[in-house]
Amino acid sequence: MSETQTTHITAGTPASAPGADSRALGLAHYAARGVLEHVLARHGVTFQQQIALRAAVTAGTAQTPDQLVGSIRSSLKADPAEVRATLDELLHRGLLVTDGPHLLPTDAGRELLAAVAAETAPLSARVWDGIPAEDLAAAGRVLALVTARANAELAALTA
Repeated sequence: MSETQTTHITAGTPASAPGADSRALGLAHYAARGVLEHVLARHGVTFQQQIALRAAVTAGTAQTPDQLVGSIRSSLKADPAEVRATLDELLHRGLLVTDGPHLLPTDAGRELLAAVAAETAPLSARVWDGIPAEDLAAAGRVLALVTARANAELAALTA
């Protein structure tokens, strides 16, 4: 390390952080997702299943399959047929249930999400520990802008 570089580095932090770009964003996403997928695997759930179940649980009102597909597609940019297959898997496992035209999370589905949240909480706490609030706020603003711009580009490409 040169004299101009910082002499104290938090464990796991590079000496000089790279600029934010698509690669850095992707690496952060896949690192965090890898942690989550490790926990999900212990419960026999895929990442997409967890996203779909969370969409049903957090919707606030009962959702039709089409509404859930739209919500999940908005998050994952996944093929609608894949999302429908994921919803079918959750129905088959008893994590979602049909109630008239709606799909509702079951108690088992809610308990699964709670268990995953409980297992990932200490892991997430260690990942985010020590990052100054102002850095998190700046990162949040940048990520929101990147998301909006990327969504606009995707919409233009698929129009």
